[in-house]
Amino acid sequence: MGNRESSKRPHEGLEVWRDAMDLVEAIYRFSAQFPDNERFGLTSQLRRAAVSIPSNVAEGAARRSTRDYLRFLSIARGSLSELDTPQQIAIRLGFAASSPSLDELIDRVFAKLTGLMNALNKREAST
Repeated sequence: MGNRESSKRPHEGLEVWRDAMDLVEAIYRFSAQFPDNERFGLTSQLRRAAVSIPSNVAEGAARRSTRDYLRFLSIARGSLSELDTPQQIAIRLGFAASSPSLDELIDRVFAKLTGLMNALNKREAST
């Protein structure tokens, strides 16, 4: 499908959304090596949590109120945190090797989500 230009979708202009989309791809690659019997276990849980992150950023960006936007960003950050446990379990069980680049991407998305939430909180407090 590739990237597409669109001025109609506010989330596509957000760096955190683009990074979260990269994270989804990384998680799909990371979990592709898991055993077939994990397809409905760790693989599914990891992928659902990963997809939830940019999805909630997008939904929040489309909301009219800052309060709603913040709520969806909080859900995205929760999904990002949820991602950590099955990722660590997969590594402990030997389904995948530890990936510093994946960890770095997770940290980057978390920091950007937190930064956006802080900026929106400040904006909300000043109105």
